[in-house]
Amino acid sequence: MSFKKSNYYTVVQQASDTVPGFKQAYHQFIERATLEQNSKSMVLNYGRCVAQVALHFGMVPHKLTTDELNTYLYRLCVHEGKSEGYFKQAVYGLRYWFRVFGMKEMALRMPPIKKKQTLPEVLSKQECRELFKAPRMLKHRFLLAFAYSAGLRMNELRLLKLCDIDTHRMQIHVRMGKGKKDRYVVLSKLIADKLPRYLNEVKPKTYLFEGLTPGEPMGERSIQYVINEAVPKTSIQKNVSMHTLRHSFATHLLEDGIDIYSIQRLLGHSHIQTTIIYLHIARVKSQLAHSPFDSLYQRA
Repeated sequence: MSFKKSNYYTVVQQASDTVPGFKQAYHQFIERATLEQNSKSMVLNYGRCVAQVALHFGMVPHKLTTDELNTYLYRLCVHEGKSEGYFKQAVYGLRYWFRVFGMKEMALRMPPIKKKQTLPEVLSKQECRELFKAPRMLKHRFLLAFAYSAGLRMNELRLLKLCDIDTHRMQIHVRMGKGKKDRYVVLSKLIADKLPRYLNEVKPKTYLFEGLTPGEPMGERSIQYVINEAVPKTSIQKNVSMHTLRHSFATHLLEDGIDIYSIQRLLGHSHIQTTIIYLHIARVKSQLAHSPFDSLYQRA
């Protein structure tokens, strides 16, 4: 795992060079994270935050007391004005670090992170139609429509290969999604009809959406740029990101009468509780309960 040419590398190197024992401890951290097959982004974020703690105290974190760490975390929030996201990463990073060194009790003493019950932003079907025709380039129009049509996450979209699209079975094979799980999602008939034109004009080699280098996947920033450029060309006033298309996909399916468990499977959620949030957003008409016996003898 390489850390060159990044601020993260600098922070870790500073701690490795100046804090006694940090270099060896950090190696254990990397070794454990690698064996547990954690994502690179998690390792980068946790490692950076722990290195900041080590630099602040001039000591490896697992030799600090709970009071010292709580004072440090309080300072981050109140005096340094760090973002909520940074605070969470610091707490999660310290928890993981303590578990690496067999200090589960210390991990449990870290401040709890309360999850805010906020509802995601969702586009209406009309807003989706407006958004998908906004970009000038066919590639960008197709990218936005494709992302929505299958409810894909950003990384799932950018790493999708041409061989993953089955137009005969009308399925998309999502490989190694979140949690490193494979799944199949539905391929839209309209998208399948437009696919030959896209392939003929854009001519991707390996990935469905490639960057400037042929055969290499499009970068996350480039994909986000596509939607950031498209939204101002529409009447949409909402805060829109690529993930908004995924939320809209799930909500519209629910409004179209698809059951919540099928939506959970399509989204690749491990827990139904994650999917249930869309019940609070979707505009679904409630129906009066009735006995199924009464419908047994109704004429078709």
